[in-house]
Amino acid sequence: MYNAAHFGRPGYAQYSGRSTPDLNLDRRRAVTSPFLETQSLACERDWRLLFEHLDLQLLPGQMLQISGPNGSGKTSLLRLLCGLMQPTAGEILLQGQPLHTQRHALARNLLLIGHAAGIKGLLTAQENLLWLSALHVTQDREAIWQALAAVGLRGFEDVPCHTLSAGQQRRVALARLYLPAPPLWILDEPFTALDKHGVAQLERHLASHCEQGGLVILTTHHNLQDKPAGYRELDLGQIAA
Repeated sequence: MYNAAHFGRPGYAQYSGRSTPDLNLDRRRAVTSPFLETQSLACERDWRLLFEHLDLQLLPGQMLQISGPNGSGKTSLLRLLCGLMQPTAGEILLQGQPLHTQRHALARNLLLIGHAAGIKGLLTAQENLLWLSALHVTQDREAIWQALAAVGLRGFEDVPCHTLSAGQQRRVALARLYLPAPPLWILDEPFTALDKHGVAQLERHLASHCEQGGLVILTTHHNLQDKPAGYRELDLGQIAA
């Protein structure tokens, strides 16, 4: 059995953090209960058991990096936490309630960026962010332009995304993280196609989100240099079923 006590140090200490009102947590007091939790979670794909008996407790203010070799179940675990897959066994809890009963709460609190950029090539950068921001709260042009400027795309607001490079398209997707966003970020290989400056900038931004009470769960083969106090790593290669 694998549980949170294996996260790089004896015991999995809970600590204070802050979150948004939608989490039903008071920003002025310490957070002591998990926002997202797995209990004896197991995942099977193509008749192969990827992992089992996975127990996690994730609080606002923490960052969980999921690592492991290809095929170890990293993306599958993200999909389970997003409610896009059903576990083979075990349960996922959102604020102490079964995830399948909390779909609306999850949608309000989750920002998901997958391995692909997830943008429409025929739309401009501004149009893509206007459309994507409507999943939570529609943003005005000024906020969108500021987000694009934050990822180095000032002047590309009205450029159709199919004309952009892979790295620029990735930055359009990541600009969502610079808009007013939900507290839970689940990111699949977010550093893909970014240059050295873009990687360093994104690391700082993710760490800042955690320090402000957000919760980040990401997969990456990248060795993070800028880690928040609540950083943990889960190596699925070490717990393969």
